[in-house]
Amino acid sequence: MEEQKIKSYETGTPDAILEIRNLTKHYPDFTLDHINLTLPSGCIMGVMGENGAGKSTAIKAVLGLIHPDEGEIKMFGSPLSEANPSLKEKLGLVLDGLNLPAAMNAGQAGRMMAGLYKSWDASRYTEYLTRFSINPQKKIQDYSRGMRMKLSLAIALSHRARLLILDEPTSGLDPMIREEILDILREFILDEDCSVLISSHIISDLEKTADYAAFLHKGKLVLCEEKDRLLEEYRILKGSREELQRLDEKLTFTIVGTRENSFGAEALIHLTGRPDGNYTGFGRELGETVTIEQPSLEQILLYLASERS
Repeated sequence: MEEQKIKSYETGTPDAILEIRNLTKHYPDFTLDHINLTLPSGCIMGVMGENGAGKSTAIKAVLGLIHPDEGEIKMFGSPLSEANPSLKEKLGLVLDGLNLPAAMNAGQAGRMMAGLYKSWDASRYTEYLTRFSINPQKKIQDYSRGMRMKLSLAIALSHRARLLILDEPTSGLDPMIREEILDILREFILDEDCSVLISSHIISDLEKTADYAAFLHKGKLVLCEEKDRLLEEYRILKGSREELQRLDEKLTFTIVGTRENSFGAEALIHLTGRPDGNYTGFGRELGETVTIEQPSLEQILLYLASERS
């Protein structure tokens, strides 16, 4: 089986908000291994992978919470090591947990943030509290997980941030609240000077929202690609194993992985070398006994993960 080529973005992109080059961090039982990502302006990048894949480690490095053993991170064109205090004005964080005193209420949280951020917009904060149905007098200790996440997002959006970084923001939330959060992220990047980096193992959420998909598996970057192009270049074929092997010899594609059951075989394929990049007519070349389907992003990543396990 031909090894899939990892695709990522070239560093040095003029409009890049975030650049990660050869990011490496060693632990006794885990290594984040030479990660390369570039996040342009006006985009949402979803960083996906199973629990323990390295998503949170990468985000901690971006936030300066851990020091990489190797590599460089640039934010807004400047090396992270040279970041000045004004960086926090441009960066909005929504992490898994709201790090505010439990006895504090949302109104008090807003007054505290006004002292931390020069660009704090109290009227915008009030608008988000109203939109999220957050009672400014209610203590944080009485919030549900969903309400804590919404308050965290309201804070992140109320100081004119240009980059939102979210680590598993929708984990454990009901579908309606998850969809509401995703809608807000879509609104945020309508300003093309703003971008979002969001990590999640809920791939269906990112398939709805992300412009780019980055997939980490066991500390390695398996792929990084425009989501729409990714979905265009992969297909699932169903037929017998013999039929799929015969097609592999005849047509231009790479079998990424195969699964067999009592009904036949299923393969994820990566289309390569199509004339003018046009994949729409591929199905006509298969004949009547093999079916072709458009995979979901989750199916693609599950196949890629199983081939590297």
